[in-house]
Amino acid sequence: MADSTGKQTSLEAKSPFELRVNLGNDVPETDVRTALAQGDMGFMHSFTTGSAVDGPGVRVVGWTSGCMWRCQYCHNPDTWTMRNGIPVSAPQAIQELSKYRHGLKTMSGGVTISGGEPLMQRRFTIKVLTGAKAMGIHTAIETNGFLGAELSDADLDNIDLVLLGLKAWGERHRALTGRDNAPTLELARRLAARRLPVWVRFVLVPGLTDDADEIAQIADFAAGLGNVERVDVLPFHQMGRFKWQALGIRYPLEHAEPPSNEAVERACGMFRARGLLTH
Repeated sequence: MADSTGKQTSLEAKSPFELRVNLGNDVPETDVRTALAQGDMGFMHSFTTGSAVDGPGVRVVGWTSGCMWRCQYCHNPDTWTMRNGIPVSAPQAIQELSKYRHGLKTMSGGVTISGGEPLMQRRFTIKVLTGAKAMGIHTAIETNGFLGAELSDADLDNIDLVLLGLKAWGERHRALTGRDNAPTLELARRLAARRLPVWVRFVLVPGLTDDADEIAQIADFAAGLGNVERVDVLPFHQMGRFKWQALGIRYPLEHAEPPSNEAVERACGMFRARGLLTH
């Protein structure tokens, strides 16, 4: 597919850490609005294959562009802007997935739509997941949950698993992301009421998200839901730092260090103590 300079850019990437910008700049604003309203077109950073951490089995991950949060530890700030992505029709995206359907079934895998924040393109995301389910492919979505109220019950019927980011608690959450976490918690409760499986994702950043009392509150909340199959405690890393620098964005965690193995184990232990499986 060609970007705004005429250069061909593959929808498939070796890694989501590839820097991709301005790939949808030529799409008229009216087309963008129509795309969001109808879901016939979306903006994708890329597809990556072979993931073993974004849901059960081996998976294809579709990375959407556009996010309303500004997490201080974000490793893909190029996905904040929707027009940085490649404009892709829903049938094109489904066709891309169809190439992998037999292998995904063999490896007990599926497709995960991540981002960015895929619910910023809810109609497109659901059309792609609906197409995947029609092919018998397991479906998952990774979301911060802020726009969860926009998902209808019919939308949720096409999602087999939700990877839900619980990033912090209380006022620290707003400082970390720029947004309140109440909508995320409300979506979590709604998913629990439907018994829709959830994997919680929590990023451990020394000095930022490693407060024991706050981790305990997150663990208590997750354990009380009853539908959380596992918790992924993700150690902070600096693999996306170069993107902040390339985009000219001030990076607040420029000098932050990854957590020690002992710190990760302590956090995992707090979730396990409440009966939750951790990875």
